[in-house]
Amino acid sequence: MTETSHLPLFGGSRAWTPDEWTSSDDRVRGGSSKSTLEATAESLVATFKGTLDITTLGGAGFASQRTATEDGRWDLSEYDGIELKIDHADGKLYTLTLKDEILAKRPDGREQSTLSWEFDFRPHGATTYFIKWADFRPTYRGRDQEGVEPLDLKNVRRFGIMIRSFFGGQEGPFELGITSIAALRTERYLDHPEEEPDEYFDEKLGAFVQRRPTWFGWFTSCLGCR
Repeated sequence: MTETSHLPLFGGSRAWTPDEWTSSDDRVRGGSSKSTLEATAESLVATFKGTLDITTLGGAGFASQRTATEDGRWDLSEYDGIELKIDHADGKLYTLTLKDEILAKRPDGREQSTLSWEFDFRPHGATTYFIKWADFRPTYRGRDQEGVEPLDLKNVRRFGIMIRSFFGGQEGPFELGITSIAALRTERYLDHPEEEPDEYFDEKLGAFVQRRPTWFGWFTSCLGCR
């Protein structure tokens, strides 16, 4: 039976490294929002925080942190989705983004826009999300897209965490504590079809649980026959 089912990407057993992240705020479009990702080598939690400004761009605004590497590639094709663990939150709406394409920068140094795959979430306190690939929606500059190619899971190029103003729907200081981001396979694949996995993923609990021995089910069924 294959042992790998949980791939730490950021945080968790793989410590947070702030240098792997960089800001991508609306200041690239003339806005005034700003964000940071604060953590140390010993941190169990990375804090995405800053100020979301809606005055400069007339109600629009966004702040985000994204992976800094331009040549990073993650093959997540053997997994079923992303596990996102939140430590604390402020009740605002956030977005997890993935990209499978990064284009060369424009002559002025600005990045060219490409498709993003987004999942919106509004956590209240410590929360764990399991985000299936189908839960990510394709967008271009924040607008939903239809008829596009699926996310290339063999070639994920970028991760990001974003907060948007939604044209005045939210603004001001924000703070989101992130424990970890990992790729998760919800079923342990079998090398032999007749084998029974020792544990399985319980979606209600959001965790792997031990499967009871076969004799236990036989014993309890016999009790019910009395």
